[in-house]
Order: sequence, then structure tokens, then C-alpha cells
Amino acid sequence: MREPSTQEADVVPARAGRPRVAGALLRRVAGHHPTGVVLVTGPPPAPDQPPPAMVMGTFTSVSLDPALVGLLPARTSTTWPRIRAAGCFCVNVLAADQEELCRNFAAADPGRWRVPHRPGACGAPVLLGALAWFECDVAGEVDAGDHWFVTGAVRDLAIQRGGPPLVFFRGRYAHCG
Repeated sequence: MREPSTQEADVVPARAGRPRVAGALLRRVAGHHPTGVVLVTGPPPAPDQPPPAMVMGTFTSVSLDPALVGLLPARTSTTWPRIRAAGCFCVNVLAADQEELCRNFAAADPGRWRVPHRPGACGAPVLLGALAWFECDVAGEVDAGDHWFVTGAVRDLAIQRGGPPLVFFRGRYAHCG
């Protein structure tokens, strides 16, 4: 069955006479496209402080030469400024069997760092159970509405194990493969 098309209530007038799509409609329609789930980590700000970390579904490969990846942290994120200040980060690609780990990080569970990990070259944690990881230097940041579009220059990367990825689809975690 086809979902209803844009309703007048979903369109908000914008500058220059062009309509602007309401955010709720964009979220509902974009939710039909599955996204991979990653945990982005940064180096600890001090030896006695936990590393900053944030769960994201907005991660992509941008360029092969030079090797660049992209992620889109929300402008309201309190974690991204701490990672940005460090100048580097690690993107850990989560596996389907890591949903509970993902939920613990998303909820800022105090015990979230009791998972096997090691520091990468820049100090950002690499999760030992992740499918893969990308260690990056912050290469750029562009205003993208209510998010930042961040490019990371890949300095190192690896596949750690096989298996299906954790994905987000239609407002919830899902498994594929």
C-alpha cells in the first residue's frame, strides 16, 4: 500500500516562494531507507575521564582518493565539540549482536566502557567487537542545517570480523543479512 503523499500541513512556506518540507515528514519518509549504526569515539580529554562517544546513523564513505569519510553530528550534540577539539575520532561499525551495547552508549549508561576496547593511534577507542573501524583526523566541517557535515581523513582502518551490521530502519534497530 502506498503511503500518503505530502499533505498541506507537511509543507511550510519558505523564502523565495519555495515550499519547505516539514521535518516530521522528512524523518518519516527517510526512515524507509535503512542506515548503518556506528559508534564514534574520541580520545579521553584527561586520563581520569571517559572518552567521548556518540551513536550515529549518519556515516558514509565520501572519497577513495584521498580517503575521506563523512558523518553528520547534530548541532545540539554536546559530544561532538569534545571530539572536534581532539582533532581525531574513530568510527566503529556496530554488528547486529551489539544492539545492547549501542543502547548503553546512546543512554550514556555509566558502565558503557566496560566493553573490550583499545586506544587507537590518536587515543580514540577502537571497540574490539565491532565489525570494522576507521580512525580519522577531522578534515572539515560544514554547516548542514540542524547538523554539521564532518569529513574525516582516514589514517587507518580495518575489518575485525564478519557478520551482519546493526541497522536502523523505520524508527527502530533492525538486523539484516
